[in-house]
Amino acid sequence: MYLTIKETAEYLSLPESTIAQLVQQKRIRSVYDGEQYLINKDQFNDHLKQVEKAKMQLEEWKNEPIPESVEVKDED
Repeated sequence: MYLTIKETAEYLSLPESTIAQLVQQKRIRSVYDGEQYLINKDQFNDHLKQVEKAKMQLEEWKNEPIPESVEVKDED
């Protein structure tokens, strides 16, 4: 499925200017049809999965209790 720059910006929750700049820098693959740039939506699937996985790992890490160590002494 192909998206316009505007649709891609909405899909990624980024400003249109950022998407247009990334297309011009060739950091996002696109096709120019003579009128507008079209961007294949599938190229973002792996990235979005990795972002979600990283968020889950961070939440797990934040919720993990701090282990008590016998070597840690209370100086008070």
